[in-house]
Amino acid sequence: MSIHPSLKLQAEKSKEKTVLKRSERIKILMEKGKWNRNSSIYGLPKIKIVKIKIKKEKTTEAPTTGAKTEPSSQINPTK
Repeated sequence: MSIHPSLKLQAEKSKEKTVLKRSERIKILMEKGKWNRNSSIYGLPKIKIVKIKIKKEKTTEAPTTGAKTEPSSQINPTK
């Protein structure tokens, strides 16, 4: 039986927000200088949210030069 969507884990619900609250939008507009205290709080322009994706670099393992293992000496023979 599957789990109802409303009962899923909280970790899945903590996705990145795509919509800002009015106070957050006003704060960003004030920082950019596009809103002042005399402006109306209604009809605010939309604010683009920039999502930054960081690509993981592939690491290549450098071959070790000192440690060589002998394949047959460490294996116990079967009886």
